Amino acid sequence: METLLFLFPQFNYMAPKEEAGFKMFCPEDLQAPKMKDDTSRQKDKERKSRLSLFLTKSGSHENVSPNKKTNTTPSNISPEAALQWSDSFEELLKHSDGVENFSQFLRTEFSEENIEFWLACEEYKTIDSETKLLSKARCIYTVFIDSDAPKEVNIDYNTKMAIQKDIAKPTKSCFEAAQTKVYSLMKKDSYPRFLQSDIYLRLTKKKGPGATMFRRRSRSCVFNERGEATTEPSAW
Repeated sequence: METLLFLFPQFNYMAPKEEAGFKMFCPEDLQAPKMKDDTSRQKDKERKSRLSLFLTKSGSHENVSPNKKTNTTPSNISPEAALQWSDSFEELLKHSDGVENFSQFLRTEFSEENIEFWLACEEYKTIDSETKLLSKARCIYTVFIDSDAPKEVNIDYNTKMAIQKDIAKPTKSCFEAAQTKVYSLMKKDSYPRFLQSDIYLRLTKKKGPGATMFRRRSRSCVFNERGEATTEPSAW
């Protein structure tokens, strides 16, 4: 058994030759698996960084993130305050506690990306720097719009293509159509169910603990080619 090593000086390249089950690798081959692992870990780190960057809202929603643990509990939200959220979806979004509890409800329906996208768009519209606007526009697209996005929102094809076209030179309104559609989906589909959920009813003292909460997706509303919302039967 002998492993042969051929050297080609003109290419400065060491070529392995297999013989009788033995193989010699060049240093680059031996480092390849490690480099691949490092690249994978770096991509995961960048993805988490992008997500955490946009799950924060300025103004009335400051420091509110659907993935953030807070001290919001039924004990420190009065029933009177929670009842105000039932006046309208707009009223709920005015209160940080309302946004937090609505986000918690959306997680039970596996659709928390909707409120996260809406909050990200609200923050995006407050940016004045063109450089920062471009950077955050690309991040929002990567996280929520792209077909391979980790938290892709449910919007129609034409709206997605329009954003893809505008992303090269983004304006403060480039996500407006998508944000409006996601807002409408939450208002018409998720918000009514939130008002009937254990999470909300316990806050208003209309339901005691221990009741069963059924988990279902809220993807019952889809958009056709004209951007109109249609309802599909749910499998849950």
